[in-house]
Amino acid sequence: MQDLNKLDSAASTLYSDLKTGRADTAVQNAFRKARLAYKRIEFISAYYSPETTKALNGPNIPEVDDDLRVNPPQGFQVLEELVFPAVEPGSRSEALEIVTVLRSQINRLRKISESNELTDSHVFDAMRLEIFRLQTLGITGFDSPVAFHSMPEAASALQALQSQLHIYELEKKDRNLAARLNNAFDKAVAKLQKATDFDSFDRLDFIKNDANALSALLLDAQNTLGIAVFSENRLLAPSARTLTDSGVYNTNYFVNLDEQRATPGKVTLGRMLFFNPVLSSGAGRSCASCHQPEKAFSDGETKSFAIGTDGRRISRNAPTLLNAGLQAVQFADSRVAFLEDQATDVIQNKQEMHGSLPLAVKALRQNPEYAGLFSEHYKDGVTESNLKNAIASYIRSLTAPQSSLDTYFQGGPDMLTIQQKKGFNVFMGKGKCATCHFFPLFNGTVPPFYQETESEVLGVPATVSGKNVDADLGKFMLTKREPHRYAFKTPTVRQISKTGPYMHNGVYKTLQQVVDFYDQGGGNGLGFKLSNQTLPFDRLNLSNAEKNALIAFMRIL
Repeated sequence: MQDLNKLDSAASTLYSDLKTGRADTAVQNAFRKARLAYKRIEFISAYYSPETTKALNGPNIPEVDDDLRVNPPQGFQVLEELVFPAVEPGSRSEALEIVTVLRSQINRLRKISESNELTDSHVFDAMRLEIFRLQTLGITGFDSPVAFHSMPEAASALQALQSQLHIYELEKKDRNLAARLNNAFDKAVAKLQKATDFDSFDRLDFIKNDANALSALLLDAQNTLGIAVFSENRLLAPSARTLTDSGVYNTNYFVNLDEQRATPGKVTLGRMLFFNPVLSSGAGRSCASCHQPEKAFSDGETKSFAIGTDGRRISRNAPTLLNAGLQAVQFADSRVAFLEDQATDVIQNKQEMHGSLPLAVKALRQNPEYAGLFSEHYKDGVTESNLKNAIASYIRSLTAPQSSLDTYFQGGPDMLTIQQKKGFNVFMGKGKCATCHFFPLFNGTVPPFYQETESEVLGVPATVSGKNVDADLGKFMLTKREPHRYAFKTPTVRQISKTGPYMHNGVYKTLQQVVDFYDQGGGNGLGFKLSNQTLPFDRLNLSNAEKNALIAFMRIL
């Protein structure tokens, strides 16, 4: 509550500086101080009041809610683009309006917090999630895309956690652990405060030696204090010591019903169905026709060939199925939430499988082997629902294999080259890749709560020459809302060396072409003038060495 009052005071100063027409440097300094104050309350506000927190510090893009209402952006990130790199004379009145709304949200948060009952388990959970938040979003520039004030803000967030931790008097239980944890906070804060600029910060070192150490020590402290760790169902296990530990992501999380959770038997049955052309009603095609294991469950085509035609292709590139279970929505246009529904769509699509679920069920019931396996793993045997769930269970089992990056973070041998390490830091920093492909899953499922998977408007061209934007309207076809025109789900970058050609239309055959597209600023960098492009359209100005390092890093995934 004290930190909330300080945030309100800082926002009041910012308002005053804007209203009295103070110089740009004064306004920008007041903005930075207000953001530092916000970061001190972020860990608890994001945990207990996520909607209010989004209003305080959400992305500067319109949001389409579940009722398809288009809500304008608000909060610090909108304000940041008005005051950096300069405060334009005509933008002060808009900035004042935003600060006024921002202060009302702070007051709303205060009222909510006054009657909010905390528990020690929740506080420790919130603290550890903040460590995860700052290493996936904070240090990447996700919420400071113009001012690049990310390192001081991350330091402020850590200082807030450190001060809260002192309340628990851990030293009375374990003096050595308390000293180690305090030293870890001091070291991490000092490293962030000493960062000379956004681009050169060594994020690889910070995550491995500071952030991971802090989240692990906080868990140790929680256990030492006898504070219960939650066992609830989440995508990221509540007991995960670090984001990069093996086995901490639950591929069964995004299921509709508990009975749809995968079991070894369902996975085995689903695998058999995945490679069986019975689902295509005699057309000779299986799921594996377009999702081939040796190509990381993609097919190497720009777009897969349509069934029963001579050379005609379907509308989009076949994505990898690896880690599909770690996404909240499926298909490039996010049109279904569950893998079971994805199976329905593909099987019945005349261009893809041209199958029939009723006919497939009939054929499988007449097959003694399949009938027996279904009866063994499903109480009602072969049904459309069980068929879809078996396939979905297999797909949920398809996780990307351990990479040398994962081994490195988990304390194994350092097999990364200097160039690959540099590429990681470009990916997480200057290249802005990690602001959409979130570490460490490298897909669009947003940490640290992992409840939603984002779509982005990149402005992908129709051809490699880059003369026109691709005609595919993406998510707009589903919602008919302008922010979604040309919007496509952010896929995983894991196994990317095996999943080309790239983008939803397969327009780019090489990673070099992909990196060049982003470096130019996406579609607007090519001159498409898309008012709703979510990809920053300023040039990244990556050097050839940085581009090569970035590609070298992505190849190890």
